Amino acid sequence: MIPIPSGVRVWIATGHTDMRRGMQSLALAVQESLKRDPHAGDLYIFRGRRGDLVKILWHDGLGISLYAKRLDRGKFIWPSASDGAVSISAAQMAYMLEGIDWRNPQLSWRPQSAG
Repeated sequence: MIPIPSGVRVWIATGHTDMRRGMQSLALAVQESLKRDPHAGDLYIFRGRRGDLVKILWHDGLGISLYAKRLDRGKFIWPSASDGAVSISAAQMAYMLEGIDWRNPQLSWRPQSAG
């Protein structure tokens, strides 16, 4: 789990992103496409085309971190691609990362066994 300090805003980048992109490339996307400062301490979440992989970009004051999560089954719930970014709460982000619909929290799927 990402240790999110209080007061940090979480932004979902609408649409899909090329998941081959790394820290610097995603930070540049935040700066140019979303018109936000990637070094301000906010979290930015990007989703791939298939919808089962997200990357989270976060500058903690010392450097940029890049987190990735892939769902074994299902897809991350994502807003429509109308605006550049949608702000959500840290609790909604936690729901999303667990595979739960953050707009209407209900567990979507839980594996029964590892194999």
